[in-house]
Amino acid sequence: MSVTTLILLLALAGGIFATGFFGLLARRAILFQLISLEMMLAGPALAFLAGGAFHGSQQGQAMFILIIILAAAEVALGLALYLALRRGADVEDSDTIAGLKH
Repeated sequence: MSVTTLILLLALAGGIFATGFFGLLARRAILFQLISLEMMLAGPALAFLAGGAFHGSQQGQAMFILIIILAAAEVALGLALYLALRRGADVEDSDTIAGLKH
C-alpha cells in the first residue's frame, strides 16, 4: 500500500467519524443517535485497518474486530434502553429523557 492510499483512507475515516459526530449532535431521535455512534466507530475501525495494512501487521485487523465487538455490544445495550424507554414512557428523543424522574 502506498502512502497516498493510506492518506486517502485516513481522510475517509476522518470524514466518516466527522459525519457521525455531526449526526450525533444534530439529531434528537435516539435511533438516529445510535446510527451516528455506529458511524463514529466505523471511522477509527477503517483507520486501524488502513494502518495495519500499511505496516503489514495483523494488529490493525485485531483492533477492527475489537471495535466490531464493541459496536455490537453498544447497539444491543442502546436498543434495549430505547425499547424500555419507548414502552415505559413513550420516549423517542433524547431531550425528553432529561425530564424523566422516577
